[in-house]
Amino acid sequence: MSNSLINVKEVARQALPRLIENLVFPSLIYRDYSNDFQAGKGNTIQIRKPVVLTASDFDAENGTTPASVSESTADVTLDRLATVDVEFGALESAANIDDLNRLFIEPAAAALAEKINSDGLSLFADITNCTGTAGTTPDGLDDFALAAKVLNENRAPSAGRSGVWSPAANAAFQQIPSLVNAEKSGSTKALRSGAIGRVFGLDNYMAQGVKSYTSAGLEWGGTAASGMKVSTAVTASLTVTAVSNASASATLTGSLKKGDIITVGTDRRVLTADADAAENAVTLTLNAPVTASAGDAVKVVAKGGEQNLVFHRNAFAFVTRPLSAPAGVESYTTNYNGICLRVCRGYDMKYKKDMLSMDVLYGYKTLYPELAVRVLG
Repeated sequence: MSNSLINVKEVARQALPRLIENLVFPSLIYRDYSNDFQAGKGNTIQIRKPVVLTASDFDAENGTTPASVSESTADVTLDRLATVDVEFGALESAANIDDLNRLFIEPAAAALAEKINSDGLSLFADITNCTGTAGTTPDGLDDFALAAKVLNENRAPSAGRSGVWSPAANAAFQQIPSLVNAEKSGSTKALRSGAIGRVFGLDNYMAQGVKSYTSAGLEWGGTAASGMKVSTAVTASLTVTAVSNASASATLTGSLKKGDIITVGTDRRVLTADADAAENAVTLTLNAPVTASAGDAVKVVAKGGEQNLVFHRNAFAFVTRPLSAPAGVESYTTNYNGICLRVCRGYDMKYKKDMLSMDVLYGYKTLYPELAVRVLG
């Protein structure tokens, strides 16, 4: 007998605040939401990018020159559908809403938030700016300062800057004396709450979803080999082939991973696919076109490690839309502050089971990659 406590409207209204409480990355970036558009997975949404204006000196003789307010757009594909589904039988023991919170609502909201955070932090692969060293956990005030320096150099607004750090970096920062000693910081808040807090204009948070990966790198050999070079000239190309720069008996071995940062001549790029060297050559697939001459230097700037992110909110966008109500089942959709959640109660005819489902449709987009920096760890 179905549990009469399972009311999808009540479940959705109870779950959404808990979901929002657990979200980290989407809460720190530009959000786009419209209740007027019901969508499905794979739909593409056109959003307005935040407007960027330039200030100039006032010319008393010639007067002002109006700035051009030009809105640009970005296409975002709603390619993520995070869902948590349970069989009704698992919830039959719920005798009141508190039991339902414990058995389904709270763990489901936490699981959805973990996936949404993790998906967003994958955007590190769009960012070419980096500081730190792969394999060395950030652990000092200089890590905050160097990241802020990159944002300053790229003219990121001072308000709205955040850092999202791995558990290892978070633990290291919590041991910095100047952040936890009352005598030095003027407050024991960091020590009491276990928070990193605001440092050098950055609001800092910990997230388990910070990405980490291992990249073997490339090794070159041969007579007088000192690195890699472009094998064949390219013009506005998304791929480039690199070889050892040896004068004779050249060899190139190893591999690079998607997300590694390289330079081709003076242009810095991110790899969008894994690349394996073979027969003294490796084909590199890039995030933006390059024009290069044969012999231009190719260098690996960063490979692997933890990919902590420091950014201004306009660097990335989180886009969500309400899901359409499925035919023939009970469902309810609710939204708040740019986050939309659907709960459905239905019957799986194939397996003859009552089901309860909670899901969120969303997509991410990097809007201004220059407003973000990776801090390797």
